[in-house]
Amino acid sequence: MVDSDLAELYEVETKQLKRQVRRNIIRFPEDFMFELTNVEYNALRSQIGTLEKGAHSKYGVMAFTEQGVAMLSTILNSSRAIMVNIQIIRIFTRIRQILADNTEVRLEIEKIKGKLNNQDKNMEIVFKYLDELVEKQEIITPPRTRIGFKPDIL
Repeated sequence: MVDSDLAELYEVETKQLKRQVRRNIIRFPEDFMFELTNVEYNALRSQIGTLEKGAHSKYGVMAFTEQGVAMLSTILNSSRAIMVNIQIIRIFTRIRQILADNTEVRLEIEKIKGKLNNQDKNMEIVFKYLDELVEKQEIITPPRTRIGFKPDIL
């Protein structure tokens, strides 16, 4: 999540959030928080649309991971920050669960596909052998003379 979205959720100004993060920067390693490059920022800006007047900042946009969002509640020590943080962590946990469930389903589907492919190959082999047996049966059997009351007509 980006700093401006988190500031809105925590009901603080973005510059106050950034100030607190910079004062406690040791709590935010690279896997918790990072600043977007100009290229990333421009891509993000083109997806969001035009910025409102006064929305420009002389500092880069900060992006926070799930752990970084959790760390924010320790530096923004208000009841609103704690409640928002609990909800965000629940959402991240739910997203992780959904992704894990989808991965399990995908793996099961791949297993079934593999079994079906093997069955198709096995069925082709069986039919191939049956065709060969029928052909051999036709070649091996000599013409038979009729047995019974009526003589063969030539």
